Amino acid sequence: MLSSTHPDFIPFNRPHLAGPELMYIQQAVAAGKLSGNGQFTQRCQRFFEQQYGIGKALLTTSGTAALEMAALLLNLQPGDEVIVPSYTFTSTANAFVLRGARIVFADSCADHPNLDPAEVARLITPRTRAIVPVHYAGAACDMDALLALARQHGLWVVEDAAQAIEGYYRGKRLGTLGHLAAFSFHETKNISAGEGGLLAVNDPQLAARAEIIWEKGTNRAAFFRGEAARYEWVDIGSSFLPSELNAAYLWAQLEALADIQRRREHLWRRYAEAFEPLRDAGYFELLPVPAGATSNWHLFAVVCRSQTERDALLAYLTSQHILAVFHYLPLHASPFYHARHDGRPLPHAERFGRCLVRLPLFYDLTPEQQDRVVAAVLAFYAGREASSSS
Repeated sequence: MLSSTHPDFIPFNRPHLAGPELMYIQQAVAAGKLSGNGQFTQRCQRFFEQQYGIGKALLTTSGTAALEMAALLLNLQPGDEVIVPSYTFTSTANAFVLRGARIVFADSCADHPNLDPAEVARLITPRTRAIVPVHYAGAACDMDALLALARQHGLWVVEDAAQAIEGYYRGKRLGTLGHLAAFSFHETKNISAGEGGLLAVNDPQLAARAEIIWEKGTNRAAFFRGEAARYEWVDIGSSFLPSELNAAYLWAQLEALADIQRRREHLWRRYAEAFEPLRDAGYFELLPVPAGATSNWHLFAVVCRSQTERDALLAYLTSQHILAVFHYLPLHASPFYHARHDGRPLPHAERFGRCLVRLPLFYDLTPEQQDRVVAAVLAFYAGREASSSS
């Protein structure tokens, strides 16, 4: 049985402490401003506006909250349709379900969990309002094709860039291509605030209203900048601002972003080099980096040949005190939504749901630990080869 207290235990993830996090939290406390939109919130937002070229960056309590803000900004009505990949986290769909939208689930590409643009094209109807590409593993969807479809049909594009900080598509940063984008700073992401997120507002027509929704439907931010005579309730909204404590933690991570990315790339490439012979021999698939994309080294996955093999691999790694995990279960077949789904099979999303395994990948994973993970995977397949030939 897997125990996190075992001396040989290798976790799936361990949040990285860059160094100044606690000092910055102390500075926030000393400043006497712990609620949202203080100095650290503003530093983080300026970082994304200046480094990424985002017109309006708004720090949120989570990536989920950023998606919910995006759904509010689109003024969705009951019956409006939003095209979402089935192979994604519940938040991608929930944000739009909360506005009364009908989710139309699209299949993944055959070789990657990202949205298949050809499938998206077949699903567009007069009721479609938005497409929500999810950049799985921090690797870009085919944004040229998806943006062309959006232009052709007059649709919004909301990038779910939860995993995608520092990912690129044809030289452009992910999260800057759609009208809106949502980032996550959950503890499992490349950089973390414990819990946190960011809404990127790339369409200037949405910027002013986004800030009002972010400030609970008020013009509070404009009032404190001296741009409004009174502080009033002017629109719908909610409490989307994170605490300054979370923002202070995140600022330390942003300062260390380049170092974090270098380390993750090194670990990712060590896995890839070790596992390419098994891939070439047909034991499993490795996710490709799609055309035009540049990986951000968010996760490392293998795609097993069957669910039975996937489950056996996870069990074997557990026996070696290594925590590896499967990932999403396709949302179109979920207990909540399957009765609302139109019945289309989504074979690629279903295969990734059955067969994909994520291996430990985090900044503080040591070479010795990574070597143990690699050795365990190699031993598992050597054992299966021996049993099949006996």
